[in-house]
Amino acid sequence: MHRRLFVTSLALALFCVVGTHSAYAKRYCLQGQHWGYPGDCSFSSYSQCAAAASGTHSHCGINPRYAHQNRRQSH
Repeated sequence: MHRRLFVTSLALALFCVVGTHSAYAKRYCLQGQHWGYPGDCSFSSYSQCAAAASGTHSHCGINPRYAHQNRRQSH
């Protein structure tokens, strides 16, 4: 219980520090029924996202905006 609260608080603090505008540029999104789509996209690495998802019913996925941006640049 305490770990879940700590991880959730840490994820929220990171989100507030990074801000919503730059959060869309991050590579990974915390996804689940509580996050909407595409989710909380404030994670630069999969391990950061996985730590925030630990103990919750959430998972991590590639930020679709990040994937789309990289696909456009490669053409």
